[in-house]
Amino acid sequence: MMDPVVGLDVTKGESQGQAFVDKGQPYRKSFQFRHTAEGLEEFLSLLKEIEEHTDRRPVVGLTPQLLS
Repeated sequence: MMDPVVGLDVTKGESQGQAFVDKGQPYRKSFQFRHTAEGLEEFLSLLKEIEEHTDRRPVVGLTPQLLS
């Protein structure tokens, strides 16, 4: 079993992400949050929720959004 993972595509004003509780098992739908105090609080709440759900702290990976 792998640790839960949260992947984020980071842009200037907001991030979009998807959480996985195990390989190939998404946790909820994809999400987004703005880079504000309120948005970061929402993201922190999601991380705590995942930790409570899995009994493991999620790993967070950040990727800058690529421009084509």
